[in-house]
Amino acid sequence: MATLPDPVELTRDLIRCPSVTPAEGGALALLEDLLTAHGFVCRRIDVEGIANLYARWGTAAPNFCFAGHTDVVPIGERAAWTADPFGAEIRDGEVIGRGATDMKSGVAAFAAAACKFVTETPPSGSISLLITGDEEGDAVHGTAAVLDWMEGEGEKVDLCLVGEPTSRETLGDMIKIGRRGSLTAYLTATGVQGHSAYPHRARNPLPPLVKLLDRLASHTLDEGNEHFDASTLALTTIDVGNPANNVIPSEARATLNIRFNDGHTGASLIDWLTQEADAASVDGVAIGLTTKLSGESFLTPPGQLSGIVAEAVAKVTGVTPELSTTGGTSDARFIKNHCPVVEFGLVGKTMHQVDERAPVAEIAALSRVYEEVLRRVFAS
Repeated sequence: MATLPDPVELTRDLIRCPSVTPAEGGALALLEDLLTAHGFVCRRIDVEGIANLYARWGTAAPNFCFAGHTDVVPIGERAAWTADPFGAEIRDGEVIGRGATDMKSGVAAFAAAACKFVTETPPSGSISLLITGDEEGDAVHGTAAVLDWMEGEGEKVDLCLVGEPTSRETLGDMIKIGRRGSLTAYLTATGVQGHSAYPHRARNPLPPLVKLLDRLASHTLDEGNEHFDASTLALTTIDVGNPANNVIPSEARATLNIRFNDGHTGASLIDWLTQEADAASVDGVAIGLTTKLSGESFLTPPGQLSGIVAEAVAKVTGVTPELSTTGGTSDARFIKNHCPVVEFGLVGKTMHQVDERAPVAEIAALSRVYEEVLRRVFAS
């Protein structure tokens, strides 16, 4: 019988794999060996240089899936770290390293819980793990590609828990039951270059663009609703690239990002932005618009799945979690098209930071929460 993995040591082993997007770094190979030894059937779904893993124990329904990613963001300035970013040093009760919080600890916690559960209390249904190497990148050839492959194979998931770091201050204080959508808009105002002493001979793109940006930033998209905060629009950059103070530029560009709730769709927001850009195209200045929709908003209404996870969290941690839709996007935005999905994991305060770290005790507790979730899923 294979030795059951310790979630803390597994976290450390994963951190030692330098899996900066899009590199696999040995992380998925490590998990594949571990899961195979515990009876999981593993499939590698590698797409366009991105490594992904789908592992399943059992063949019967229901199929409960844990989802997550082993890819991490770059370390940034190496000299700023006080520990090896891929050394997994334990200091003052915390594991330090890139991915310690986001989210190699979560993957280790649910992999350890799944191995323990199928070994000690084999369920009548199935347990699966969907682990991608493309969450921190473009997210095109990761979870979405695996889900497409699963659909083609007739592989169905009934419930899914994503192990992203969702807790805010204390382990257990927040579960994500949805996420806002994300839309980025790129505006380009095109005029006619000229001498600043003769502005009437030019067509300055800046005034129309600035007026448009002020109108967009001042607009109230909505007031929020029962499950979502108000949608937000943030201007992120304005660029002219003009080194001369006596030249009116021919072009000016700006970028903005909208995080929107379920009162909008990507299409409705693009229509609004298009109308605003068209209306601002005056005085010989045309304002063009291109957009990138990273994901629509979604909500898994409070119910069976969120109830099971909340009860498991409360039992292990003693904390009653808030059901929230705050924060950025995650791969749950793809999974929600296939089955109910919620997210729960560690406190995310140090993710993507220098000396990213996670408390040893909380990694162990997180794995116990995931194990309790499995008990409740297969007892119901």
